[in-house]
Amino acid sequence: MTHSIGWIGTGRMGYALVERLLDSGCDVSVYNRTRAKAEPLAASGAKIVDSPAELADRDIVFTMVAGPEDVIEVTLGEKGVLSRDEAAPKIIIDSTTIDPEASATLRRGAERRGTAVLAAPVSGNPKVVKSGKLTSVVSGPRHAFDQARPYLEMYGRKVTYVGATDEARLVKICHNLLLGVLTQTLAEITVLAEKAGVSRADFLAFINDSVMGSTFTRYKTPAFVNLDFEPTFTWHLLRKDFELGLEQGRDLDVPLPASALVHQIVIDGIGRGLGDLDFAALLELAASGAGMELEPEDVEISDGLS
Repeated sequence: MTHSIGWIGTGRMGYALVERLLDSGCDVSVYNRTRAKAEPLAASGAKIVDSPAELADRDIVFTMVAGPEDVIEVTLGEKGVLSRDEAAPKIIIDSTTIDPEASATLRRGAERRGTAVLAAPVSGNPKVVKSGKLTSVVSGPRHAFDQARPYLEMYGRKVTYVGATDEARLVKICHNLLLGVLTQTLAEITVLAEKAGVSRADFLAFINDSVMGSTFTRYKTPAFVNLDFEPTFTWHLLRKDFELGLEQGRDLDVPLPASALVHQIVIDGIGRGLGDLDFAALLELAASGAGMELEPEDVEISDGLS
């Protein structure tokens, strides 16, 4: 590959995606706030740096951090990737879920340095990355997308370009609204079936093999059946995205009644101490409302990714 790559943020997702770029032969330099979490990537060929500013001479820099404040800090901050007078990347690709104001601030600051910004949220988690089934949605200047596309395609299965500015961020927010509403619905009907005497494993096997089954329902089935709520996406993160989505709905005069209801259910779950669990624990909240205490079924079941 002809471009040098910088990467900022090696949490669970960032780490897995850097591994894919390295496995594809890319020249990658990496910054993470906690350096020790990035250091194992050096064994695969990554260069670990001590500040985002050290990535300013990279052609393309990816950012995947916790939230809008972090994005602004690692790009426009005192030691950000755009802080050096003598160098700036050609393209910044940001995959963080942030609000329109923060995104506009980033784009304006980058434009002053001659840097194009692509918004490139992803759909999936580290396990999906490893299976090669991750998808991403991208928006920003078309010429920048054309240059970055070969690297984005290393992520997984599909890259979809949706517009010239910030459209990809709204698409990802819509995606996560569907994620929450679908999971709440799946939780409710699974509890209904179990209270009527049908095991969760049998009920979800039927759903997954029907026209209603999907990659997502199959992927969440082991968590529902065996009550494994090790977090891939927490309630706190889901709440943040619902609030961004509901704000967009208000701004655009689009009623979102189902999303608004699930938002309140998510807040309820956080208040009950579920916030740090995987959002699949919506199942336990639904069961509690039905007066049921669930037990793991201890069934070996595929997540549909292998």
